[in-house]
Amino acid sequence: MDRPDKKTIDELLSRRVNSIVGEKELRTKLASGKPLRIKHGVDPTTPDLHLGYSVVYHKMREFQDLGHTVIFLIGDFTGRFGDPTNKNDVRQLRDAHDVREMSEHYIKQVLTILDPKKTEIRYNSEWYDKMSAEDIIRLMSHFTHAQLIERDMFQQRIKKHKEIGLHEPLYPVLQGYDSVMLESDVTIIGTDQTFNEMRGRDLQKDFGQEPQAIISVPLLIGLDGKQKMSQSLGNYIGITESPDEQYGKIMSLPDDQIYTYFELATSVPTSDLPAIKVAAKKEPRDTKARLAYEIVKIYHGEAAAKKAEDNFVGIFKKGRTPDDISEIKIKKATRLVDIMAKYNLASSKSEARRLIEQRGVRINHHIVSDPNLIVENEPGTIIQVGKRHFIQLG
Repeated sequence: MDRPDKKTIDELLSRRVNSIVGEKELRTKLASGKPLRIKHGVDPTTPDLHLGYSVVYHKMREFQDLGHTVIFLIGDFTGRFGDPTNKNDVRQLRDAHDVREMSEHYIKQVLTILDPKKTEIRYNSEWYDKMSAEDIIRLMSHFTHAQLIERDMFQQRIKKHKEIGLHEPLYPVLQGYDSVMLESDVTIIGTDQTFNEMRGRDLQKDFGQEPQAIISVPLLIGLDGKQKMSQSLGNYIGITESPDEQYGKIMSLPDDQIYTYFELATSVPTSDLPAIKVAAKKEPRDTKARLAYEIVKIYHGEAAAKKAEDNFVGIFKKGRTPDDISEIKIKKATRLVDIMAKYNLASSKSEARRLIEQRGVRINHHIVSDPNLIVENEPGTIIQVGKRHFIQLG
């Protein structure tokens, strides 16, 4: 592989980067032209990924484009410990089969960004399922209890007099040992994983390896414009969501997040970013439409992005319904709130009632306001909730 120039290295280590541990050594390795091993580990905890995760994968792709190998590590052993949304709770153990099955969904999704030819898929059960109790104890002996318990989430629990499972302080040791087994030169992570990956640097030194550099990426703010993107908060854009859903969600993004999404969640050249930053302030709607197009193109292709754009323009500017509207069948006249809850137009009947009362529901393009409305079984009837959700009776 060719040796990158200083400008290329500077760009690699600045865009989508929050902090770097071991930057000086990493720059020397990159300048040498030596192929590096770039590690990222993930414990499967949910069926689908969202754009917040993609920030890491775009950074990994940048390394691939320079000739380096990405190791996408599935934590099918460490994932059995679980990963609670509320870090004040004890990690719950999970079944190995469930974790492995969920991981297959992850691989398919990350390869929409990563280059499959330069991606090495590994599972940490490869070594942990073969280790004896003695092996684990010897591994634990590299650290003290005080070192492991200093992690922020453990300190918070101690202050709140909450339990810490005996298995939990072991988790950073296992994640750190992954770096030893994979001989990683660089690991790319979200900021919440820095403590664990620092243990990887410790163990690599103990095992006679050069310690990995740690690149942490910024958190992507969700659609609410306030909190980090999260499934549990409902402010996310899923990688597997339909083109129309992705496009529509991006168009609902607060204007002050347009540039950040271009920088973190798209593949547009870095050289285009200054002009995009200006355009985002002067012409936010048009710039946001370009952002929506770019994101849909990544996950569904150019043709799907163009169709989603046309559908959005048709729905919001010309009052059309989508071309691929979902069709449902009801056997008899049914309450509108029941239909909305059953077919995911609302999270519950009470939520459906609230949407109707707030005049956010239409039937055949006419606003309805009666939460007790009965919908007759008439094929062709179109129910619309909000701006993007439609179903049609068949």
